[in-house]
Amino acid sequence: MILIGITGGVGSGKSEVLSYIQGKYNAKVLLADDVANKLKEPGMPCYKPVVDCLGEGILGTDGVIDRAKMAAAIFGDKSKLEAINAIIHPAVRRYILQEIQAEKDKGKTDFFFLEAALLVEEHYDEIVDEMWYIYAAEEVRRERLKISRNYSEEKITSIISKQLSEKKFREACSWVVDNSGAFEETKKQIDEKMGVYLCRDQK
Repeated sequence: MILIGITGGVGSGKSEVLSYIQGKYNAKVLLADDVANKLKEPGMPCYKPVVDCLGEGILGTDGVIDRAKMAAAIFGDKSKLEAINAIIHPAVRRYILQEIQAEKDKGKTDFFFLEAALLVEEHYDEIVDEMWYIYAAEEVRRERLKISRNYSEEKITSIISKQLSEKKFREACSWVVDNSGAFEETKKQIDEKMGVYLCRDQK
C-alpha cells in the first residue's frame, strides 16, 4: 500500500482531486478535518477536553459541539487556540495512524490518501511515503472561492495569508499537480502518476 499525503491552499481543488482518485482507483481517502470533527462528537476522545477548555457555551441544544460557537470562543485568543490544538492534533494523528495500520493489515488497498490542511506543519511527511501539492494559481483559487463558497475578497485574503506560501508547499512536496485549468488536464496528470505506481508494483 502506497501512502500519499495531499495538501494545498484553499480553493486549489483538493476535494475534487481526491474524489476522482477514490472513484477510479483502489484507494482509501481520509480527511484530517473529518477525523477532527468525529473526535469532537459526544463520547469521543476530544469531546470532554474541548468542552472543559472552552466551556459549555460552545454546545448546541443537543449537547453537540457547535462549530461556529467553538470558533467564536477561540477567535482572537492565542492561548485557547494553542490549548485546543494540543488536544485535537495529537488525537487526530493517533486516529490516522490506527486507520493506516488497519488498512495495511487488511492488505486490500493499493493506495491510502491522507488530506490535511496542516500536512506540512504537523510533519505528516514523517508518516507518508510521498507528499503531493495540489496547485492552482491564486487568481483561479479566488474565483473558485467566490463562486463555490460565496467568500468575499477580504475573507479569501485573510485565509490565504494564514496558509503556507506556494514556495513552502513546493519545497515540502515531491510532486505537484497543476489544477489551475480544466479538470480533464488534471486527471491526465493524476492518471500518468498513478500509472507509474501501478506499473512499478507489477514488476
